[in-house]
Amino acid sequence: MAAIAKVIRVIGSSPESFAQAAQQAVTEASKTVRGITGVDVVTMSAQVDGDKITEYRTTVDIAFGVER
Repeated sequence: MAAIAKVIRVIGSSPESFAQAAQQAVTEASKTVRGITGVDVVTMSAQVDGDKITEYRTTVDIAFGVER
């Protein structure tokens, strides 16, 4: 029997880094989604104030197994 996965798209943010923004997305998703098996970073962006990046953002697709 083939395994089936579902994918949701989530946006995470962090004042520190793109990696932390992706981790934040996974951390928040894991509060309501069980069995996360992978993450694909779709886009990265940042908010800038003057000459400083103030917020890093990542849009990620989070994959998890479908329970039967």
